[in-house]
Amino acid sequence: MEGSRPIHTPLSTKPTLQLNDSHPPTDQKQYRSVIGALQYLAITRPDIFFAVNKLAQFMHQPSQLHWTSTKRVLQYLKGTITHGISLTPSVNPHLFGYSDADWGTDPDNRHSTSVYLIFFRNCPISWSTRKQHLVVRSSTEAEYRALASTTSELIWIRTLLHELGIKMSKRPSIYYDNIGATQLSQNPGMHSRMTHIAIDLHFVRDLVKKGALDVFHVSIYDQLADFLTKPLSRTKFQTIVNKIGLIISPPILRERVKDYLQHK
Repeated sequence: MEGSRPIHTPLSTKPTLQLNDSHPPTDQKQYRSVIGALQYLAITRPDIFFAVNKLAQFMHQPSQLHWTSTKRVLQYLKGTITHGISLTPSVNPHLFGYSDADWGTDPDNRHSTSVYLIFFRNCPISWSTRKQHLVVRSSTEAEYRALASTTSELIWIRTLLHELGIKMSKRPSIYYDNIGATQLSQNPGMHSRMTHIAIDLHFVRDLVKKGALDVFHVSIYDQLADFLTKPLSRTKFQTIVNKIGLIISPPILRERVKDYLQHK
């Protein structure tokens, strides 16, 4: 990969990755080794989290297409090796998150994907891309299950910060681009239509009713969690990455900390 050229996105929008494609198999040991290393890196690099999560689903049966996509992630990292999350101070600490879902887009089993991106002091601190366990019958159901997962993570982080003695300037909030799910979180009259997700429904709505959580609708153009649901075009991907604060950072990798401190 030393002579490869950098690429601006970790995954291509085409073709769609799936388990049973027409491409020949590749070296499983090499594939698993690279994906395993990338999973550690994805802990601090949300921009590759979706790509690594998707490619990890094929570790038991990788094809040449999967290996080519994995090398694309490495090419992307080569061009962004100096990038990192920007941590900035704030006088009014606020905990908020973006929630999103991709309905039935897995070509192998038509499961939906739930994602969230949690911020504290305008810095991303937690993110997730996870396939839902069941096949859901509507986009609103998929979106609401994602909203419930985001709520659970947000409340857990709020409790942790409270135990650490960090006080919030206002209650946590979630930004969502699905109008139906946003209305369900606030309108008890719609329960009869969604009884099959009643537990998730009551969990979120009760927190909103008690004033412990705010749920706001946001335009799809301002949905910062979108890059965790699917591959995006170069322009849209880089716009979101810039907004979440993933920028060029000082070279403070472990073997260079001493040099960085001496020249600071």
